[in-house]
Order: sequence, then C-alpha cells, then structure tokens
Amino acid sequence: MLEIRHLQMLSALFRHGSLAATADELNLTASAISHQLKELENHYDITLVNRRTRPITFTPAGKLVLQLADNVLPQVARTKSDIKRLAHGQAGRLRLASECHSCFDWLMPILNAYRHEYSDVELDFATGFEPEPHQMLIDGDIDLLITTSNLPIDGISYQPLFTYESRLVMSPAHRLASQSAISPNDLSDETLIAYPVEQERLDIIAKFLSPAGITPKQMRTTELTAMLIQLVASERGVAALPDWVASDYEKKGWVVSRTLGDGVYCQLHAAIRTSSLKTTYMKGFLALLDGIIKP
Repeated sequence: MLEIRHLQMLSALFRHGSLAATADELNLTASAISHQLKELENHYDITLVNRRTRPITFTPAGKLVLQLADNVLPQVARTKSDIKRLAHGQAGRLRLASECHSCFDWLMPILNAYRHEYSDVELDFATGFEPEPHQMLIDGDIDLLITTSNLPIDGISYQPLFTYESRLVMSPAHRLASQSAISPNDLSDETLIAYPVEQERLDIIAKFLSPAGITPKQMRTTELTAMLIQLVASERGVAALPDWVASDYEKKGWVVSRTLGDGVYCQLHAAIRTSSLKTTYMKGFLALLDGIIKP
C-alpha cells in the first residue's frame, strides 16, 4: 500500500506544513492530498500527522515514513534521470578493443577527452588478442573495434581513420640495417617477433611475406610493445611496427626501421555495429576519432 506517491506527498507536506501548499506543488487539490493521507492512515490503522497544528507536524509513525521518503526519493530521482540519459543515448557502456596493439599512445588523449564530455558512459577494454574480434563485435561483447580489416559483414559499419606504413624494425647492428628496403627473401632466415595473434592478421605476413610464398624461419610472440622492442634491440629477431611507433624508438637510438619492399601500407578503421551508429554517446566517440591526425 505504501507507494512512491505517498512518500512524495509526505515529503512535500513536511516542507510546506499545509495541505494547500502541498497540493499546489503536486498539482492536486487539497482534498486529494487529504484523501491520500487518510487512505494511508486507514490502511495501517495509525495516525501519521497532527492536522490541528499549524504548521502540520508528524507523529512518530509519520516521522518513520518521512525518513523512508528521505532515503528513497533521491534514489528514485537519480534512477529516473539515468533512465532518461540511457533513453537518449547519453549514458551506457562503451567497450573497446584494438587489433592495432600500438594504438594506445594516440588513443589515450581521445579517451581522456571523451570521459570529460560523456562522464556517464563507462569505458572498458578488451585485450585485442582475441581470435575473432569481429565476431565479438557482432555478438555485443565489444562495441567498437580498431582494425585494419574492414571485412564486409552485415550489421557492421566502418569509419576510416588514417593510413600508416608498416616498417621492419631491427637492431642497428643487424645485417639488414645497411639496406634501404627489405625483400621477402631477406626474411626467410629470420626470427619474426610479433603480437600473439593469428599470423594471417599480421600486416607483414598477410601483405608482404605470404604473397611471395615466404615464411620466416621462426616466430616469437609478446603482448607488450616495450618487450618487443627490447627483443629486437638485443638482436633476438626483427619485427614489423607502424611507422609512428618505429619512429619513436628510432629517435632513441634503440632500433632502426626499413621499408618493406615498395612499402606496406594499411588503412586503420573503427568498426561499429550499424545499429549503434545513432546512439548519442557512440556518435560522440566517432566524432572524436574523426578528428584524429595521424601520429
């Protein structure tokens, strides 16, 4: 029998101290307020307010219900506000994944700006090393994927970001460092250090070695770019990295980079479920991505 409307009525009655003022706030008549009050008191067979006092005062039972109103009504108001924001796409959860494992340097400023603008959206991250990230997007396990693979899949849309060059990274003392460009045959006797994903998802394999029918002598994997660079610098193998990543470490003198053949270029995309394109907080994130200048 005790309903939200009763709590709202008692809370207003406490603030105003009269039936008339309470009725004005709730857009009801004084008789309707009196009826609600009697209905509640009759149901529990107890008096809640002292009607003869001016202003109206509360009995111990009334104060108990009033305390409940003080606890519950703010939560109800917050929940209503959250529901409205969700309905208008201003709140929710945005789970990201990236097949570009070196992208977080340029992605972090975008995430920071997004958090300020969409503080009600919970940002979360998948590792990006899952075997089928596009399927995760379809299944709703992630909401946005940074990828070079714009596969034609029903229900997925792609926003182009920028093009980058994938370059071979090696120790300055490596035998191939004297060459200005690298051929596929040059890597047939090399250890290729890469991230732990399927080989066909690696740019250097898919766009450079496989078309030439070449496989590296050995593969070695690591999840961390810093560890990959350390392995390359200590001459444990070579690796292929985006040009902006290679440039950063070249400036430090740790590695050198060389062109793969005539150049291996990749287009980076943001993949999104088409159904989420109209969501306000997704449109906000895509707008920030649209302003990216290549690192």
